Amino acid sequence: MSCTVAVDELSLGMYIHLDGGWLSHPFPLSSFRISSPEQIATLRGLGLSHVRWVPEESDPPPSPASADAAAATPGVAAVAAAVPAEEQAAQHRRRQLAAQREALLRCERQFCEAAQVFGEVGGALAARPRHAGRTTEALARAMLDKMPGSDEMGIRLVSGGGDRAASHALNVSVVALLIGRALGLAEEDMLDLGVGALMHDIGKLDMADRYRHADERFTPAEWAVYREHVARGVVHGRRMALAPGAQAVLAQHHEHADGSGFPQHLAAERICMAARIVAIIDRYDTLCNPATRTAALTPHEAVATLFAQGRARFDPTVLNAFIRVVGVYPAGSLVQLTDDRHAMVVGVNSSRPLKPRVLVHDPQVPRNEALIINLERAADLGIRRSLPAAKVPVAALTYLDPRPRVSYYFEPLPRELQAEELAA
Repeated sequence: MSCTVAVDELSLGMYIHLDGGWLSHPFPLSSFRISSPEQIATLRGLGLSHVRWVPEESDPPPSPASADAAAATPGVAAVAAAVPAEEQAAQHRRRQLAAQREALLRCERQFCEAAQVFGEVGGALAARPRHAGRTTEALARAMLDKMPGSDEMGIRLVSGGGDRAASHALNVSVVALLIGRALGLAEEDMLDLGVGALMHDIGKLDMADRYRHADERFTPAEWAVYREHVARGVVHGRRMALAPGAQAVLAQHHEHADGSGFPQHLAAERICMAARIVAIIDRYDTLCNPATRTAALTPHEAVATLFAQGRARFDPTVLNAFIRVVGVYPAGSLVQLTDDRHAMVVGVNSSRPLKPRVLVHDPQVPRNEALIINLERAADLGIRRSLPAAKVPVAALTYLDPRPRVSYYFEPLPRELQAEELAA
């Protein structure tokens, strides 16, 4: 049960909810527990008089008696030394589990909130196109704001939310923004990239379902209808008053560096950088999340396919940046480790593509208590090979429980990795 509290009365440990929505504040989530004085200062700077407070989710305030007792007790190190080693290990494991659950929950909530905003854009497009354009730009800015410039960023596997169109748009925009960041794009270009990535398939919105996804069995006439989504998207982009850079993504995201794309058969030098980035991720996500699940590739297979078949079609600089960002074993890949255990990649640090974070099948540990192993910190453990689901033993596959749709969101890494301190 929630109640209201004056912003001037906020304190550390209070669990609050901001009613303005995800786009009205700089915090990763609309509901969170206050953990620093800086958060309180930011809340006061938003011009709010009151916020909603959930006492049941808040940390209890310290009583005067407990404060006096704390002052009279030995230091933390002395108390820890008195705790048996087994209990210390159990406490450490509980902290690790809590940290990784909190990190996953934060990413999944952000993904779902962004998917909800994307749905609002589609609902407003027909009657209020300029409002839809402003909302799209606000969503792209919010995603950029939630990518702290000083932090190392990674990709996190999430369970997703929203429909297929929303998941595809977010997957493409999340990876696109990370690639743009890796390539050092300017702030204005990053915003155009984010808006263009979110809206690149907006031309499919008013097409019949059967024409929204490319099918090798299409007749020439059906291919022509499918390709119309680019021109339709450009029309929507103009109605939404999107910036020219974002509109260029809508117009060029199916062009190829070798001139084999459509609709204008542009060569590499005539394709804008943002469209070159979106083209690669659009293809990657389609390989991982096709309209028919039986045709889906694993993320590792999709990367290998792009690298083997796409070196002529895609800008080589952008393709190399893409592989650095998503990793050699992208999140969602099923792998066998060098100690023969089976695992699923759940997080990737772009600066260490061969050392992702993995969830390991361990029949001795309940799945909801399984710790994520950071292979970067496990010097004697690595990945032997990637596997399709059909090659993973049934017990391991059931335990790892890969989702039918691969969905991504980004996360700042230093804080999470320090909190986890995971080892094999």
